[in-house]
Amino acid sequence: MNAPPTSGRGPRRFGWPQRVFSQVLLMQLAIITGVIVLVTGLFLAPLGEQLDDQAMRRALAIAQSTAAQPEIVRDLSGTDPSDRGPVQSAAERVRRATGAEYVVVMDRRGVRWSHPETDRIGAVVSTDPGEALRGREVMEIDSGTLGRSARGKVPLFGPSGEVIGAVSVGIEYDSVRARLLGAIPGLLAYAGGALAVGALAAYLISRRLQRQTHDLAFSDISALLTEREAMLHGIREGVVALDGAGRVRLLNDEAQRLLGVGPEAAGRTLEEVLGEGRTADVLAGRVVGDDLLAVRGSRVLLANRMPTDDGGAVVTLRDRTELEHLGRELDSTTGLIDALRAQDHEHANRLHTLLGLLELEMHEDAMEFVTEVVGVHRATAEQVTEKVHDPLLAALLVGKTTVAAERGVALRLAPGTLLPDRVVDPRGLVTVVGNLVDNATDAAAGSDAARIEVGLRTEGRTVILGVRDSGPGVPREQHASIFTEGWSTKDLPAHGKRGLGLALVRRLAERQGGRVTVSAADGGGAVFTVVLPDALAESAPEPEPGPGTVTGADGPPPPERPATTGEQR
Repeated sequence: MNAPPTSGRGPRRFGWPQRVFSQVLLMQLAIITGVIVLVTGLFLAPLGEQLDDQAMRRALAIAQSTAAQPEIVRDLSGTDPSDRGPVQSAAERVRRATGAEYVVVMDRRGVRWSHPETDRIGAVVSTDPGEALRGREVMEIDSGTLGRSARGKVPLFGPSGEVIGAVSVGIEYDSVRARLLGAIPGLLAYAGGALAVGALAAYLISRRLQRQTHDLAFSDISALLTEREAMLHGIREGVVALDGAGRVRLLNDEAQRLLGVGPEAAGRTLEEVLGEGRTADVLAGRVVGDDLLAVRGSRVLLANRMPTDDGGAVVTLRDRTELEHLGRELDSTTGLIDALRAQDHEHANRLHTLLGLLELEMHEDAMEFVTEVVGVHRATAEQVTEKVHDPLLAALLVGKTTVAAERGVALRLAPGTLLPDRVVDPRGLVTVVGNLVDNATDAAAGSDAARIEVGLRTEGRTVILGVRDSGPGVPREQHASIFTEGWSTKDLPAHGKRGLGLALVRRLAERQGGRVTVSAADGGGAVFTVVLPDALAESAPEPEPGPGTVTGADGPPPPERPATTGEQR
């Protein structure tokens, strides 16, 4: 695979960075800085208003406490405004005690009776005292002779409750602003600390992102994703990606075709998508190995599983169906060659025998010998075709009889065998019989009195097949595993894998709603029984049976038990 694009690693340029790491870091720093500035501004704005309000309330409280002193009311009514008068003295005492900028006492005309600048005593105040003289308390920020200040004004009431004047107290506004400015360094220190912590966190997160993205640019990632999609959906090999929980993360088009599922399988577990079985076990990693065989429907698949760092896995699937068919055709061709070789050898012996009889002028013996040889072959073919009316299956059994004989195994039909020429899927039945007979031949070869017995009978539209052999049999604990893909006791053939024959037999039987079972045969060996419902077409009126045809109300009985050899192709 080509190396990732390196467009983000070219010469240094000014402007927006290309790498994911740099872009994310800058964006995070910008967000953190913006948030801190916004929070600081939102904090400072109400802080100024709070300080102003506190200063005005403080000024109002000083004015209220001053106006509550009875001597000020008495002196305002009984003396004249003077820089040494009792009102001025009392007001200055309050001003110094509270730290106010000024404490001004005025009469109903707005004439000052006190002021920090004594030359202003006796003059009219510079701001409108109307609200206070009408009996209302006032808080405000205003400018006067002493500059801008936070002010509080309250009315002065005489002994009979009438307004006789007012008290105005001012807090220097520079002190309020100084408090605000004094709070800013601490606030900025906290904001700076928060910014530093946020920047460090952003850097660490960005570094982790840099490692995970291999320091690629966004354009590189986009190009890689585009290439991945094109590659996954363009290759003719199935790819299934799984997450750490065993759920399907991705299937390409070929995997969907091979497994017979759709895009809706993404996000679901293998058991939900495929059901229980070897295929799900292989994909989930419960079966370990390279080039593992699995059968899905009518397809033979070869699976390889590669774990990923996040606990998931990627499984590749290859379709071996055609290759397996070719391998079986090769096996069949090899079997036919062996049969022809055996017949050639036997034919040569018979010719030599016939030649010797003729040279010895034993003509009658020669004629009997030829008649006997021809009769044996004809009898075998006639016996099969009389009981098995389907031509493909009859031809298969005749050929398998010759191959078995070459290996020293006698193949015969079970008593009561009868199969009409109404098979719906002759090729599927040929596959089932061929696999079982081949396995039986391998198992029986070399045993004493080696033999195979094939039984076929019908019940309505159901075909019941039994194959019995004289081999070593199948251990009881292996009766279930023998039908599993990849199970075999044989050496690998030249064309590839073993362990598919009985798995395909089971699949073909299950696809027609049937079943296949194995049991021990009486006297040793194994018996495989295959039940195929609806394997025959609807019956039509049949002609009268000819001589030699085996008939029966319910058809001939099958072999005693279900069976096959103890080995799988």
